[in-house]
Amino acid sequence: MLTDLARDIPAPGFNFENCRRNANLLKDGFVAPKVIKTGTTICGIVFKDGVILGADTRATEGPIVADKNCEKIHFLAKNMYCCGAGTAADTEMTTQLISSNLELHRLNTGRTVPVVVACKMLKQMLFRYQGHISAALVLGGVDNSGGHIHQIHPHGSTDQLPFCTMGSGSLAAISVFESRWEKDMDEEEGKKLVRDAIAAGVFNDLGSGSNIDLCVITKDGAKYLRTYEEANKKGVRALSYDYKRGTTAVLDSKVFKLDITESVRLIPEEERMDTA
Repeated sequence: MLTDLARDIPAPGFNFENCRRNANLLKDGFVAPKVIKTGTTICGIVFKDGVILGADTRATEGPIVADKNCEKIHFLAKNMYCCGAGTAADTEMTTQLISSNLELHRLNTGRTVPVVVACKMLKQMLFRYQGHISAALVLGGVDNSGGHIHQIHPHGSTDQLPFCTMGSGSLAAISVFESRWEKDMDEEEGKKLVRDAIAAGVFNDLGSGSNIDLCVITKDGAKYLRTYEEANKKGVRALSYDYKRGTTAVLDSKVFKLDITESVRLIPEEERMDTA
């Protein structure tokens, strides 16, 4: 009896039972929904006193701008944040789950959680789902061994680098880093460099836009600079579109006399408006 119950419990993780069904549906002519292109520019660098993360604020649904001021830099712990590119729901839920686990880890050990622990948790979770969680992440934080930037891909592979970019605007942003990044930059130089990298993505990638957010993390704490710069400022309307009455000529007009009592009589009793 117990063995039969245990056999019926579904295995944890992603469920692949519908893969054969989906293949048969496609073979019979079913038109599958199209993939919606996502757009983002996120990046991070290591500077003299810690790390700096940056992101744009445009959320897209294919060719549609869904949100002009969304947050793409997510809180993980007091000493680390994580930028997310890909599906907004996936990045949000993934970072919230890992943030909860990191807090439990901190309470259990009684010490500051190393950045590599968050990297390990994120890569294990993403690898478990084999890329079905569309979350490309740039993890940045400071611990007892200094500042760290980790690049985490949706399939679970990771890189530890002094600077990195991800998202559809990453090619434009990485060109700024490769030409101007230097070791032991101060905070102001680092913020300007990250700002310029995100701006390169904003102005060269249709999926990135609106404002620029920064997050500076040092051993003294984190400063989330929300709307550090408004990259795409709304222009001022130069012309007036108010026209005087009579500007457009009336070519023809007809007047119809309506019998209101007859119209009310035709309306069913239960649909009539109560005027008492």
